[in-house]
Parts: sequence; C-alpha cells; structure tokens
Amino acid sequence: MTRKNVIFTLLTGIMLFPMLTFGQVKIGYISSERVRQEYEEFKEAETQLQLEFRKVQYEYQEKLRVLDSLKQAYETQRLMSSPEWRREKEQEITEKEIAIQNYQTEKVGPEGELYKRQAQMEYDLLSKVKQAVDKVAISKGYDFIFDGSVSLLYGKPTYDLTDDVLYELRKAASAADNNKSK
Repeated sequence: MTRKNVIFTLLTGIMLFPMLTFGQVKIGYISSERVRQEYEEFKEAETQLQLEFRKVQYEYQEKLRVLDSLKQAYETQRLMSSPEWRREKEQEITEKEIAIQNYQTEKVGPEGELYKRQAQMEYDLLSKVKQAVDKVAISKGYDFIFDGSVSLLYGKPTYDLTDDVLYELRKAASAADNNKSK
C-alpha cells in the first residue's frame, strides 16, 4: 500500500471515528474500476478515442511517407541538379519536417486535440457517475460512499453499491435515449 493510501485511510478513520461513536453512520463503497469496465458509455468512449488515435496515427505515417519520398527524390537527383534546386528541395524538406512535428504536437501532445478530447470525455463520464452515486446515496440514506478501487482493503459485500450505481447509470442513459428519440 502506498504512503498516500495509508495517509488517506488514517485521515478517513480519524474523521469518521467521532461520527461512528456518537451516531449511526451509513457507509458504502463502489468499485470505480468495475464501473469503468461494465458501464457501456466508458467502453464506447474508449473505442471512439482508439479510432481517433488510429486515424491520427495513420495521417502521421502518411506524412512520414511523403517526407521519405521527398528525401529519396532529393538524394537521387542532388548531384545532377543546380544549387538553386537543391536549396529549394532542402527548404521543402525542412518545412515538411516542421509541419510533421507541429502536427504531432497539436494532435497527441500534452495540449493536443486527443488529450483534450480524452479529458473532456472522462470529465463528462465521471460527472454522470457522480450523479448516480449521489442519487444512490440520497435514496438509500448513505452518509458516505467511498471509491473502493482507490484504498479499500476490505469491504463487506453488503456495503458494495456498485450494482446500484451501474443501475442508475443505465437508467439515466435509457432515459436520455428515450428523450432523443422523441
């Protein structure tokens, strides 16, 4: 167990001890890892991101092929060409290399389109999970619901609310689909 998890567990225990000794506190947990695996929208988002990544990867490989072709043509004609032609081709090659680097940065870099898209998808999905957890907590009277995938060493299966959260997520998705079809 990492130091961060130990600290989190200790702080949680310290915070909960007074509540547990003076009143009845209802605590549950979910497995966010299981939600990720079983909730269809997570799977769809992952598939969509993989497709976008493959598309970008294909476009990148195509740009590299064009650059290689340009370099090969330059090498075969370099000795028989004028200095002006060589400078033009060298400039063209340099511009292509810079364009490829820029493409890679804007698509898959830390501030790139794919990174931003993934972050937005995760935010949207985690917001839905949070809403479902809130709904389960309120409807079943839970005071605390923890993510068992993060630091739970043991949890009595009767306090596992993952199925309830998945049910709420599916119910919300079904309601959204019904609203779209109207």
